[in-house]
Amino acid sequence: MRNFLLSIALISHIASAQNIDLKGCLIENGNPINNASISLKGTQLKTKSDTNGIFQFKNLPTKSYTILVIVPGFNRFEAKIDLKKTDSVFRTFDITDYQETFGEIVVSGTMKPVSKLQSPVPVEIYDAKFFRANPTPSIFESLQNINGVRPQLNCNVCNTGDIHINGLEGPYTMILIDGMPIVSGLSTVYGLTGIPQSLIERVEIVKGPASTLYGSEAVGGLINIITKRPANAPLFSADIFSSDWGDVNTDLGLKFRAGKKAQSLLGVNYFNYQNPTDKNNDGFTDVTLQNRISIFNKWAITRKYNREFSFAARYNYEDRWGGDMRFDNSFRGGDSIYGESIYTKRWELFGVYQLPTIEKIKLQFSANTHQQNSYYGTTPYFANQNIFFSQLTWNKYIGKHHDILLGASYRYTYFDDNTAATADFDTINIPKNKASIITLPGMFLQDEITLNKLNTLLVGLRYDFNSLYGNVFSPRLNFKRTSKDKMNVLRLSIGNGYRIANIFTEDHAALTGSRKVEFVSALKPETSWNGNINFVKKLKISSKSFLSIDGTAFYTYFNNRIIPDYEKDPNKIIYGNLNGHAVSQGVSINIDATFANGLKTTIGSTLMDVNFTNNGQKQRQLLTERWSMVWNFGYTFKKQGVEINYTGNLYGSMLLPLLSDLDNRLKQSPIHSIQNLQITKSFKKNFEFYGGLKNILNFTPPANSIARSFDPFDKQVKFDSNGQAISTPNNPYALTFDPTQMFASNQGRRLFFGMRYFIN
Repeated sequence: MRNFLLSIALISHIASAQNIDLKGCLIENGNPINNASISLKGTQLKTKSDTNGIFQFKNLPTKSYTILVIVPGFNRFEAKIDLKKTDSVFRTFDITDYQETFGEIVVSGTMKPVSKLQSPVPVEIYDAKFFRANPTPSIFESLQNINGVRPQLNCNVCNTGDIHINGLEGPYTMILIDGMPIVSGLSTVYGLTGIPQSLIERVEIVKGPASTLYGSEAVGGLINIITKRPANAPLFSADIFSSDWGDVNTDLGLKFRAGKKAQSLLGVNYFNYQNPTDKNNDGFTDVTLQNRISIFNKWAITRKYNREFSFAARYNYEDRWGGDMRFDNSFRGGDSIYGESIYTKRWELFGVYQLPTIEKIKLQFSANTHQQNSYYGTTPYFANQNIFFSQLTWNKYIGKHHDILLGASYRYTYFDDNTAATADFDTINIPKNKASIITLPGMFLQDEITLNKLNTLLVGLRYDFNSLYGNVFSPRLNFKRTSKDKMNVLRLSIGNGYRIANIFTEDHAALTGSRKVEFVSALKPETSWNGNINFVKKLKISSKSFLSIDGTAFYTYFNNRIIPDYEKDPNKIIYGNLNGHAVSQGVSINIDATFANGLKTTIGSTLMDVNFTNNGQKQRQLLTERWSMVWNFGYTFKKQGVEINYTGNLYGSMLLPLLSDLDNRLKQSPIHSIQNLQITKSFKKNFEFYGGLKNILNFTPPANSIARSFDPFDKQVKFDSNGQAISTPNNPYALTFDPTQMFASNQGRRLFFGMRYFIN
């Protein structure tokens, strides 16, 4: 929560007998608020505050007005202004008891801008300041301090990963940028890196199926990365930091105008790490070496009647490798020195255009192409993915109680690689390449029904026609009840989700080491039903101290769940639909507190059980913790301009994949914690220096997490007639090379330091 002091100085003079000018100033904790949107309710008059926080309305009739202020950071404030007096007026509004989280604007839950309080769908919001408490080189790593959300590294060598929500793996999480499904399929593994964090305004998270509005992949939940509007961004910003491991991350932002009606925001992210390190002495790099650049450009066009028109483009290039410390590009694809080398190129284009009609109709569009050229040891992987998406939405109020959202969408996906996932076999069983092309037209209808001032009901239904799998229906139902004092909110949700499989996304281990991919049968789409109960309680401790408690109970039931089998054959990963069902269930709680002395705390915890029943046997899901905890303690010394942040997470043990009963590696991960400390010093109003210590406890996984790292090509392994490794004096545990046992980063304790600079 942010405490705002809104000081509005009304300096009026008589322009005529009836009209005066209104001038105001907005400040936050003594500092001016720039680019706040100010309007007078009941009129068409709108303006923005300048760099000094000043705004003005001219030649107003002398009467009472309600002024509406929307501050960057999604805070809203209303105040009544009486302009019947003609002399100069100065009024100060102390709104420290204002509840920020109730004023935040969200779009992910209902696909429309609405205050968090009014949204019938529970949406969690994390602004840029939250992520600055523990700076990281990518949004992927930044999510580690969000309750119920865990970045999971899937490979000890190349360090690629995905995002788990409430224990469900990355393929169940949809990633959006400005509401567009940009990061999906092949790019789920790499698309979360390279988004310039200096351009991120907030991140919205919805837990549970969102397929009614967003279609396939939004089964476990969605993460919507909202970038800054050019009008709200500083003229120039820079954020540069490094650590004693030798990595350097640079974020640059620049705002400029092109004529009177166009504003543009240009962002560049560059990350470089070229210092091979092997502190666990297994002969392999502890952290993947990377050379990555991302360029982001967003445009906003001013149109009549404030109709929306914006579009953005992003280019991302990455060269990464991990493996034997002796590896270089001359060994790429060879069988003498093991390495995993990955070249990735990616283009994205997305935007929104509001049609010039009286009705509120918007056209949203996105397109992206993702190319990958990689080698995992001697295994080549070449892939090309192209996705086009368009969506037309119509928002219509019918009477006082119905807020209708009608939409139609079309998605085209082209995917081709050199694996069995896109192979076709002729009559003599000779594989031929056959690219996967999926068209997905769909439509959805949503009605947000205002039952009364306190109760809201949301009903939604989506229909898609998948060119491979046919008809898919996704209904949803949400109910919200708010107390009269707006300090308590109860939400009930139930919904259906579905997902189409992409094997590369399912498990990156499919291409790592010596395992081969095998399909039991043609994979069917997964379906799921989810229900959750969310309750939010706000408590006012004192005039400047507040407490928020947000609790959720969730339950998801899956049919046709796709499960990779690692244990039946140590040389294979066998994919097939579950002959049974799967369940993800649990409870979570978030506690946010702000105190008058400058202390802010966020504590979250999740208890969950993720399991599946196959052929009558119930099993716990691999690499999924039963409980977790996250925290962020921040304290500000206002006079000294110093802020201290202590962040961390704590994870319970997880079941780990083993090659066989003889495998001597850990069967379960230990309880582990990653903790960080940061001190930030502000100079003047546009410069910050920060530094601290990451992974204070110096936790890293066991050194033998990579099985037989000294023999990555299995040249010294003996196999029986069935292709199974056998025990020998040189290999007593009958192991093969296997880097899939990965539950935490190998990067230990490290010092970091950086600086931020901006010009408004």
